[in-house]
Amino acid sequence: MAGNREFYYRRLHSLLGVIPVGVFLVQHLVVNHFATRGPEAFNRAAAFMANLPFRIFLEIFIIFLPLLFHAVYGIYIAFTAKFNTRQYGYFRNWMFMLQRITGIITLIFVVWHVYETRVQAAFGAEVNYDMMANIVDNPFMLWFYIIGILSTVFHFANGLWSFFVSWGLTVSPRSQQVFTYITMIIFVALSIVGIRAILAFA
Repeated sequence: MAGNREFYYRRLHSLLGVIPVGVFLVQHLVVNHFATRGPEAFNRAAAFMANLPFRIFLEIFIIFLPLLFHAVYGIYIAFTAKFNTRQYGYFRNWMFMLQRITGIITLIFVVWHVYETRVQAAFGAEVNYDMMANIVDNPFMLWFYIIGILSTVFHFANGLWSFFVSWGLTVSPRSQQVFTYITMIIFVALSIVGIRAILAFA
């Protein structure tokens, strides 16, 4: 029973990492990328998202609760995982280890980003271009955001590979190899979008 429960928890953890958390990540990066068109373009995009119908409901049940489960169970997976890259330096072993490391980095980054934006907004601050520009005006915070974005995007892209394997969508070694290249392309593409956005604020 315990083994079956953990199997389903891991499946749910994988699913929530892609839908809805991964979808939200892509949407968030796209909205932020409007900063490359100037402050007004970003503010319009941010205002559109802030004024969506049922926004509070969507944030709680589509973003925060799935993210909370994914984060908490991800911590459990990360700290109970056994790494064997020294004995078996295979590519997938390294990806397994990096997935756990980037998961912890991503969690720290997301918690801090939520504090600097959503929590501050709850106290009356306006989430706009100037807010982000003020945050990354500090060189340390700029690099913190760059590392956080790269870590988050890698965690999503590599997690997408694991999702397809664990849900039986890529079964053969050939299909898994092909999807490795696809997820690498996704990582590079989303990294460019994210880095261009944060540098636009800077």
